[in-house]
Amino acid sequence: MSSRLRAAYRLLVVALLGFASGLPLALTGQALQAWLSIEGLDVATIGFLSLVGLPYTFKFLWAPLMDRFEIWPMLGRRRGWLVLSQLALALALWALASTSPRQSLQVFALLALAVAFVSASQDVVIDAYRTDLLSAAERGLGSSLNVLGYRLAMIVSGGLALIWTDAAQGGGWTWPEVYRTMSAWMVGAALLSAFALPRLREVEAPRSAARHDLYGFLAVLAAVAMGYVLTLHVGTRLTEWALSPLFEGSAMAAALKARWIDLAALLLGIAFTFPLAAWAARRARFHTLLSGLANYFSQPGAVGFLWLIVLYKLGDAFAGSLMTPFLLQAMAFSAAEVGVVNKIIGLWLTIGGALLGGALMLKLGLWRALLLFGLLQLASNLGFWWLAVSGKGLLPGLTIPAFDWGFVKLSLPTPVDGGLLMVIAAENLSGGMGTAAFVAFLMSLCNQRFTATQYALLSAFAAIGRVWVGPLAGVLAETIGWPDFFVVSLVLGAPAILMLWWQRAAIRALESPSADANR
Repeated sequence: MSSRLRAAYRLLVVALLGFASGLPLALTGQALQAWLSIEGLDVATIGFLSLVGLPYTFKFLWAPLMDRFEIWPMLGRRRGWLVLSQLALALALWALASTSPRQSLQVFALLALAVAFVSASQDVVIDAYRTDLLSAAERGLGSSLNVLGYRLAMIVSGGLALIWTDAAQGGGWTWPEVYRTMSAWMVGAALLSAFALPRLREVEAPRSAARHDLYGFLAVLAAVAMGYVLTLHVGTRLTEWALSPLFEGSAMAAALKARWIDLAALLLGIAFTFPLAAWAARRARFHTLLSGLANYFSQPGAVGFLWLIVLYKLGDAFAGSLMTPFLLQAMAFSAAEVGVVNKIIGLWLTIGGALLGGALMLKLGLWRALLLFGLLQLASNLGFWWLAVSGKGLLPGLTIPAFDWGFVKLSLPTPVDGGLLMVIAAENLSGGMGTAAFVAFLMSLCNQRFTATQYALLSAFAAIGRVWVGPLAGVLAETIGWPDFFVVSLVLGAPAILMLWWQRAAIRALESPSADANR
């Protein structure tokens, strides 16, 4: 096979793996929110249930095991873990589909947490495999194709699913049927990973005592569990005692006061759990984790890069954290209209933005692309503020004619609001461009010996905005209203631009050939 064909095949593989990564993400995010909204759960509860995505922010704790151990030598270190995680995902999705969120909310939340855990594990392996597979010259286009596959999957699990479940317009599916279908697709992804992915060149795995890594992981897990228990039984009481005087005489609803107390307890628990987990890792000599982190922090600008990673998507993530309840409940758009505009048209525009971003990166370079696309992301949040203030029906829209393509249908013509279409177009185009540059940036920071550990750490920091803002977003939206909520998203996005300017020299250094040779 010629070098061009091998390069094209590598890029195709990256797109397919992006699809496998994006499919379960929506099923613990916006698709799950849609299911809970249809079941009638309140916005604050839905916001707190976004915490089922916590494994995406902690995946660097078990990623070292995927760097250190090879569970299926015939497939190689990366592909063996990938097949295992995809089969586990299929099982977890099937179990979630068999549980009612209204009748067994706690069990449902735990199963959704399990789906997120296995999905985050799959992401660890996919990110490591993609980073090891692509050269520096292929990263820009590779990250664009990764976003292409990722967003196509979200069109299916986040967009088509809404149409499938619309009783009047779509197929009239139930949400359990949707989740069982996605479970079967993950079995197909496992077969593809086992037989179609190219084998990576052998890179020396981290050297450490296997029992130290296993004991280290168990120690960190125990520390996190202890932090959870203390937060639940001690942190909640402490914050209730501390905040109760502030709420005396307040007209705020009792349920909303309870949500603010829960949020404060959560922040207190985080402040306690992270140092405890770090202490446990050191005491148990979790060498692969500690060595991978030490290797990352040895590079110039490492701490500043972490701050930039947290901030770059923070405003965008905050605005989008409760987008489905905002459109379905606050704006009263139909499920079919949201599915068509926000999930299908919008995600296709994200794909277009990602491909455009990858192409522009060839001319702009990494730093200028991050800056330009970051400014566009920030500006797009103004559209949601305008929509919340102005309401719907101000701009002429269009009507999607009825259709039946077998896998998806609209029984009746569906009107599409012009304002909604304009806002979603701006947000998804800019978001796709920003994501393409952002993924290329993360890949450029990783050393191949510790790819799983380091990329998991970086992407976990990137997920902070998407996961941790959920509880705050739900409580804040009910407290201050949607227009002010989107103003806050603008304020949260601005510091990333300042960080980009401050880090410009260090980011430009990542683009040099010598930086790639040292990976």
